[in-house]
Amino acid sequence: MTGLLINIDVSDVDAAERFFVAAFGLRVGRRFGDDFVELLGWPTPLYLLRKAAGTIGAGGDARRYDRHWTPIHADIVVDDLDAALDRAVAAGAIVEAEAREAPYGRIAMLADPFGHGFCMIQFNAAGYDALL
Repeated sequence: MTGLLINIDVSDVDAAERFFVAAFGLRVGRRFGDDFVELLGWPTPLYLLRKAAGTIGAGGDARRYDRHWTPIHADIVVDDLDAALDRAVAAGAIVEAEAREAPYGRIAMLADPFGHGFCMIQFNAAGYDALL
């Protein structure tokens, strides 16, 4: 079996659940105790994992929840970027780069309340094929 799961470390699972449900319309699938929740509504499940700030993660790096850079981030594809931005910001997202035109559509860069960066993209008819 192959597949993809997305796991996001957060300091507060309840607050993260509220954010992802309000910002993206996800819904709770399963709860695994108080420290682990599954959210459904995207093509792949999203798992929120309670991990205290300062605990050691991969590579010996201490977890921190202020804004940080990571080479891997989520691009969240939406049908209406303006409406999706309004909903995400109302839920607590921070817009770091306003929506702009790109060859493949429109894109905006944001951060969640736990310091994780993500992009929201509204593809045009060509999508990434516009880059070929």
